[in-house]
Parts: sequence; C-alpha cells; structure tokens
Amino acid sequence: MKAMKMMMAAAMMIFAGLETKAQDKVEGTAGADFVSQYIWRGQDLGNISIQPTLGLGWKGLSLSAWGSVGLESADTKEFDLTLGYSVAGLNVGITDYWFNEGRYFQYKAHKTTHVYEANVGYDFGFLSAQLYTNFAGADGVNNSGKRAYSTYFELAAPFSLVGCDWTASLGAVPMATDFYGTSGFAITNISVKATKEFSIGKALTIPVFTGITVNPRTEKAYLLAGFSIVPKL
Repeated sequence: MKAMKMMMAAAMMIFAGLETKAQDKVEGTAGADFVSQYIWRGQDLGNISIQPTLGLGWKGLSLSAWGSVGLESADTKEFDLTLGYSVAGLNVGITDYWFNEGRYFQYKAHKTTHVYEANVGYDFGFLSAQLYTNFAGADGVNNSGKRAYSTYFELAAPFSLVGCDWTASLGAVPMATDFYGTSGFAITNISVKATKEFSIGKALTIPVFTGITVNPRTEKAYLLAGFSIVPKL
C-alpha cells in the first residue's frame, strides 16, 4: 500500500510538471486599436472605430478573435475568428468574417452572411507575400453572376527610418468580383504606414501609427492615424 501511494504521488508530481510545462508554452494576446478610419485592403469600411483583439498561440498554432465597431451607426460592425498555423516563414490560416448582418448561427449555404477565407503566405524578412481567397459563404459574384472566389494578393516590405518602423504595401485583386468592386485585375491598395512604440511602465505598450492608403481602382486616397493598447501578458 505504501509503495502504491508513493507511485501515485510520483505520478501526480510528473503530471503537474507536464501540465505546468504545457501551460508555459501557451501565449496569450489581448488588446485594442483605435483608428481614425477603418481602411481594409483599400476599401473604406467606416470612420472612427474601436478594434479589439483576443488570441491564444501554441507551437505555431493560433486562434484569435478580432472585431471592429464604428462610433457611427452606419459604420461596419465586424466579428472575425481566425485559425492559423506558422512555421519558419510560412503561414496558413482560415478566417470566418461576419459583418453583423443576419443571424450569426445561420450557416446554411446561400443563406449565411458569414464569409470564409483561406490564406497562405511567406515572410522572407525583407518582404512578405500573402494570398487570400474566399472559398465559401457570402462571397461576391463575377461579371457572369457566378461565385467569384474573391481573391486578394499583397506584398509588404518592412523597413526602419527616422526612429519609426515602416511598412510599404501593394495589394491587388486578380479577377472580377463585386466583393472588392472590381471588373477584372485591379490594384486596390498602395499604402505606407509608420509606427512608433511607447511603453508605459512594465505592463503596457502603446504603438502609435499613421498611414497613407491609395486605391487606384476607386481613385480614393486616405490619411489615417491610430494607436494600440497592448497589455504585456
């Protein structure tokens, strides 16, 4: 009996050690952005908006929730869930977009207001490339009125200048879709963004950013600014 108790105690100690070790590898993210305009892939989706985010990551696997609520009633109200995986420079993922239209738990084909998108990309360090394609849900249609499988491709190059972190981006839609408002191949996003990070004590980081976005297809240009609140978990 004594030997059995000793074995059980040892097993419990080992299990506790493994549980703690596993928990140590799980990383959490929580924060919020406050932006003067909600510009997404060259599209104007609203004015001043609050955009919270919450996520968990473990060994390259991540699950995150992201949302956007505009201060004006006509602005976009959005709730997204993303499951992703990254290893080295490669990343893949699936995102469920929902724009507060219809019922959230309506998933039936041709009735759901969710949009499902798959993405794959690679970060070379000096340049990253991302490809996004809608594969199900309330996707747009092409010039023939058929599902467009709306696709967006973007290149982004990070660099440092005058004490700020910069990112220059070029995005394009390769085919016709009313999801992005294109009738064929179109460059929809040329942007540059500068970010300066400030720390408040040991518990809070506040990146402040300003950017310019031009959409050649719509002939629109935007100057936006914002800041993030990022607690150090």
